[in-house]
Amino acid sequence: MSEVDDIYHPQVGDTEAILNELRDMVTNAGVYPLSSTPRVNRDEVLVLIDEARGAIPLEIREARWILNERDEVIERGRKEGDDIIAAAQRRAAQLVAKTEIVRQSQRQAEQIVQDADDWARHRRHEADDYVDQKLAAFEIVLDRTMNAVRNGREKLELHVGSPALAESSEAMPTDDQGFFDQDGS
Repeated sequence: MSEVDDIYHPQVGDTEAILNELRDMVTNAGVYPLSSTPRVNRDEVLVLIDEARGAIPLEIREARWILNERDEVIERGRKEGDDIIAAAQRRAAQLVAKTEIVRQSQRQAEQIVQDADDWARHRRHEADDYVDQKLAAFEIVLDRTMNAVRNGREKLELHVGSPALAESSEAMPTDDQGFFDQDGS
């Protein structure tokens, strides 16, 4: 190829450039005398057409590769997006679960405190009832004792003036000896 051929022959695979060159060649071609038919070099036109035809499959392959690459990039992006969404959903579920665990723990703690309060209140009532029963029994014993003391004093007053009482009073212990002295001293 000559320098002229290099000007008219761009790199193989550039179909658009080849077609532009072909168009320029036809547009700028001179015409035959007394005719409007352009005068072009048939061999140059055929070479350019063959180069364009040869470049078309290469460009189509490149376009297909670019489309496939684009589809792969889109699919990777979609997969990464889905993975990010799934991870976010898992994290949100974990946070919700933790929040629910906290709520359940709080409810359980409140229930334990309530149960303990109820148990303590019940035990206090039982203790109060027990003490009240013992005091009531003690009150009954004290009433009986008071009645016995009163009855004994009344009998004593009835017999204070009798001579038998005077003899028995000498046998009765004095305050120094203490009738209710439980130690016996």
